[in-house]
Order: sequence, then structure tokens, then C-alpha cells
Amino acid sequence: MAKTRTAYVCTECGADYSKWQGQCTACQAWNTISEVRGVTAPSGGGGSRGIRFEGFAGSLSSVQTLDSVNLSEQSRISSGMQELDRVLGGGLVEGSAILMGGHPGAGKSTLLLQTVCHLASRIPALYVTGEESLQQVAMRAKRLELPTSKLMMLSETSVERVIQIAEAEKPRVLVVDSIQVMHISDVESAPGSVSQVRESAAYLTRFAKQTGTILFLVGHVTKDGSLAGPKVLEHMIDCSILLEGSSDSRYRTLRGTKNRFGAVNELGVFAMLEQGLKEVKNPSAIFLNRGEDAAPGSVVMVIWEGTRPMLVEIQALVDVAQGGYPRRVAVGLDQNRLAMLLAVLHRHGGLHCADQDVFVNVVGGVKVSETSADLALLAAVVSSFRDRALPQDLVIFGEVGLSGEIRPVPSGQERIYEAAKHGFTRALVPKGNAPRKTIENMKVIPVTKLSDALTALEEL
Repeated sequence: MAKTRTAYVCTECGADYSKWQGQCTACQAWNTISEVRGVTAPSGGGGSRGIRFEGFAGSLSSVQTLDSVNLSEQSRISSGMQELDRVLGGGLVEGSAILMGGHPGAGKSTLLLQTVCHLASRIPALYVTGEESLQQVAMRAKRLELPTSKLMMLSETSVERVIQIAEAEKPRVLVVDSIQVMHISDVESAPGSVSQVRESAAYLTRFAKQTGTILFLVGHVTKDGSLAGPKVLEHMIDCSILLEGSSDSRYRTLRGTKNRFGAVNELGVFAMLEQGLKEVKNPSAIFLNRGEDAAPGSVVMVIWEGTRPMLVEIQALVDVAQGGYPRRVAVGLDQNRLAMLLAVLHRHGGLHCADQDVFVNVVGGVKVSETSADLALLAAVVSSFRDRALPQDLVIFGEVGLSGEIRPVPSGQERIYEAAKHGFTRALVPKGNAPRKTIENMKVIPVTKLSDALTALEEL
């Protein structure tokens, strides 16, 4: 008989306790500690390779010095989608565990079905569906006109049974949709609970590491967009990617939040069509679909996503506050940073917005987390406040400090070259990012202070 143990785990940070308590002392969160009943050794029919706990990260090995480790690069397999390969760091690594999350209807199952259908024509692939029937998956594949003759399908929610079949079929790619419905018979809790998700993911990840199988796990997200389940789930896997996009938008963004084999915060863009998700190889073109006439409060900025620059449009609307309580609304940006930048604009730019409603939006549903959008945001606010449109061939980026200084941002020259390729002829940038050589058909305006930037905008 397998020995069972009871523990109490925080779903936010993964801290382990011997008894229940109201607050987690590690992350200070309240009411996040849940009871976990696990097993020390699974007793299912997974075979001798799949059930042992030793060698979680691969095969068992003896102690060796660091300089004797083989540094030969692990081979990568192309998924057939360049945008997905970009987010994963260049392709699929054998023995890696990849967790894909996203809101319901974002297209997680569609993207993975497209990927494994094309992979199955080259390597053995097994798609395990626990939420949908085989008929539903087959209907979707037929609607998307995908090649289905080589893809192996399985409708199962028992982890032991999945491992048993995977050891017999020996697929090189295994997709489990989704981890929230999988269960292990030795764990005394319902599927989707903290203990079941934790043990099921550990069991499947161990199998992938020991057999060199590429594992895809589909996960649900909570209301705030974070991955559902215990935090330790994200520590077990190698890559964590999120598929984002609102239901009223035809575009989806795939963002990497963790990657042991490549850069994090890499971004892939897809368009949702009748034939499924199609790659958008030039995202800047779709986010720059502007009107023919210049409008106040609109400006283009260059952000850096992973390993490439991207041009997006930021819009601002400044209007007299109704009722005496001015609002600060930011869509796609940090609302606290918007309030801070408005204070800097008042102190060092002389623009008083205390009695104005300020609404800021990043066009296309893009979420900007870096500080290079500061200067463009303030330029859009000033343009709307003064009801004066900025030139459409102008691009702006730069970080704004609390003392009004304009700080340089990483990869500044690459951003300017990207703007020049898209036909922009003027760039307002920090002085530290000004290129040493003249760029053809591009006038670079370097600034060091916010007051200099506002003066330059007046002269355009």
C-alpha cells in the first residue's frame, strides 16, 4: 500500500505547513492554505519507468563535477509555427514540460490541435482530451481542415491510464487537455483540487523527463488572469505560456512568462480566423491601422517584446471631470504609473490635470509593462489636453523619471531602425538612445528633460 500524507499548502506561493492556519507567513496572503493529501509513491499501472520518484529531472546519475557535464546543446523540434517557436525560445525541447494557460475561448485547444496535427506527420503525437469528447475534437479538426490521419487520440482523465498508454505507444509529443480534470486514484480528493493538480502534474512531468517526451499541459486561469491551481505547478514545469485576447478581438497574443530554454516575455501574435489561428509575422502592421487624418491624443510608440521591437499606437483622452472627482483609467498600462506620470507632468511640465478625466488606451489590446511608454503616454495626454494633433510620421519612446529627466531604454537604436522600416521619418527619443550614425530618411530628436520634450512637440 502506498503511504499517504496530509499537508497544507499555500496556493499563492506553494509554502508547506503541517497544520492549517488563516494566513500564509511566507507571502502574507489570507485564506490561501488548502489541505493536500498526497502519496509518497504512486501505485498505478504506469510501469517501472513512470512510477518511481527518483530522477525527477531525468535519468539517475552519479555525482560529477560541473566542468565534466556535457554541454552539447539539446536538439529542438520545430512546431511548424514560427510565432510559437519564438515564444518557446526556438522550438520544442525533448523532455520539456510546457504549461499553456488562457481564458475560456481564447483558443488554447485550437492552437494545440493545429500544432500536434502538423507535428504528427513527422513524429508520433498523442492528444489526450479530458474535457471534450473525441467527436468534438474531430469536428473541430475537420472544420479547420487539419491533417488527422497520423494523430493518436485518447479520451481519458486517469493519469495512471494515460502513462500506461503513453509507454506503450511511445509518442514524442504528449498533449493533456486539461490538467484540471486529470486525477490520480491514490489521492483522496476531487479532480481540480490543489492536491490532484499538484500530484497529476508532478506525475506527468516526471514521465516526460525520464522518457524525453515533449509534454503540453493545458491550464485554466482565474478571474484576474493568473494561472489556476497551486503555485508549485509553475515551479514544476519548464515553460509557462499564456494565450491572451478578448472575445471581441480577432487577435490573440501568446506570451511566455517562464522559460528555462529561452527568453521570457517573448510575444507571439495570432489572428483568429475560420481556419483557426494564423500567425501574424509583422505585428506592427496590424497595430498601426490608423485613420487617414491625424487626431489629437494619438501617437505611436516602440515597445520591446522579448527579442523584437513592436510599434503600437497609444491614445489619450483628457476631458473636464464631471462631479468633481477626476478619473484615471488606463487600459493596457499600469494605472498607478499613469497617476505618477501625471504628477510629473504637472510638476515639471506645468500642465495641470487635477480637474480633468484622463483615459489612456493601447490600441489592439496589447499590454505594455515596460517603462519605455512613459514619454509617449505623456505626449498623447498633452496632445489631447491642447487639442492639437501630433504628426503621423512621429514615433516616441523613453522613460520619464520623477525629477523630469528622460532616461534611455534598452535596445534604443533597434527601435529607431524598426520605426524607419515602417515609414516613420521623425523620432523623439532620449539623448542616450540617439544613434551615432545618421539614419536615412529619419530625423532623430534627442531630449534629456521633460521640458525639452514638450518644447520639441510644440515645434513639430
